Amino acid sequence: MTHAPNGSTTPAGWYPDPSFPQQMRWWDGVQWTPHLAPASQQFMPLQRVLISNQTPVLNPFIWALVLLPLVSLLLVLTWQPEFRTITTRQGVTTLDPMSMYTPGYFLLQASGLVVYGVSVLMAYLDYRRLARSGVVRPFHWAWCFLSPAVYVIGRTVIVRKVAPGRGMGPVWGLIGMVVLALIVAGFKMANMMQSLYSQFGYSINA
Repeated sequence: MTHAPNGSTTPAGWYPDPSFPQQMRWWDGVQWTPHLAPASQQFMPLQRVLISNQTPVLNPFIWALVLLPLVSLLLVLTWQPEFRTITTRQGVTTLDPMSMYTPGYFLLQASGLVVYGVSVLMAYLDYRRLARSGVVRPFHWAWCFLSPAVYVIGRTVIVRKVAPGRGMGPVWGLIGMVVLALIVAGFKMANMMQSLYSQFGYSINA
C-alpha cells in the first residue's frame, strides 16, 4: 500500500484508499499515511478534515522560526555604538553621523538577513511536515517572505481548524518575542542616549 495512487509523481492529497475505496486516505507525496476521511470528501475540496488528537501540530521547525529573532536581540545587546564629534568650519561641534557605522553595526545588519533567510527555510520545512501529517492545505510557507509573523499567525489559524484547541503555542511565543524586543529596544535606546549626552558634556538628569 505504499505505491502512488496515480504514479510516483502524484502530489500530496486525499485519494481513494486502495484497500477500501469507500474512504479517502492521505497520500503525503511519498507514501500512504494512516489519516482517513469519508469518501464524500473528494466532492468537498474546500472542507478541512480534522486530524487525530495523537497527530502533533508543533515541531522543531516552527519553534526555531519563532525563536530565531533572539539571535538579533543578543547582537543588539552586545553592540556598542561609538559617538564621535566633529568641528565644522564655523567652529560648531556636532555629532559625526558616520561614527555609528562600526563593525558591530554591519554584523547586526548581516544577522538580520541571515535570520530572515533561515526563517523562510524553517517555514518551508514546517509546511512540509504539516502536509505529511495530514493537514489539508496548510498555510503556505511563501507567506514568510512577507513576514515570519504573518506565517506564524496564518499557520495557527489553519491548525486550529483541523486540531481544535491546539496549536496556539507559536502565537504566544511570537507575542513574547515582540514584548522582549520592545524591552531590549527601550534599554538600548536609553543606553545610547546616556552615551550621547555624556559625549556632549551633559548629564542625563540635568
